[in-house]
Amino acid sequence: MRIRAFLPRCSAVLQMPLLAACAALLVPDAVYSQASGEGAVSLAYGTVGPGAALEDLDGNAVDLSDYVKGGPALLEFWATWCENCEALQPQMDQVQMRYGDRINVIAVAVGVSQSVRRVKRHLDGHNPGYPYLWDARGAAVRAYNATTTSIVVMLDEDGKVVYTGVGGGQDLLSAVERLFGT
Repeated sequence: MRIRAFLPRCSAVLQMPLLAACAALLVPDAVYSQASGEGAVSLAYGTVGPGAALEDLDGNAVDLSDYVKGGPALLEFWATWCENCEALQPQMDQVQMRYGDRINVIAVAVGVSQSVRRVKRHLDGHNPGYPYLWDARGAAVRAYNATTTSIVVMLDEDGKVVYTGVGGGQDLLSAVERLFGT
């Protein structure tokens, strides 16, 4: 109530930053440790990454938790038509090349406006050495609340969220290096 009484006295330019600052006080700190970007995953740092029923590209049922257990993991919610995903591809490949023996890299191919066949065609011309899993029913999208493509989630060795981000401008190599303390 005191905020509303104060706002009319402030210029319109100051009202929005003041409201944002007040809202920040009402939201848990963990949410603000996420990488910036609109539509990012809403899993807070320290949250255990959930499993999800998916398929491999041959149509076999798999669970995402089987791919992320046993060490740190880097997940990207990906689509063939996603320009931001294309921008992230070189970094994803570098993470796999440099750290693939220490981190599980997984692309979760969302089942929106693409098919398994289209994903396979993409991989015919580019095999990055990490799995692409098919999320036909949106199980992983819902589990991670991934509201768009190019969302990246990194889990530590205990399966807990240590990074989330969205968009082609993410610095994934730095995030992985921070995870490993290098």
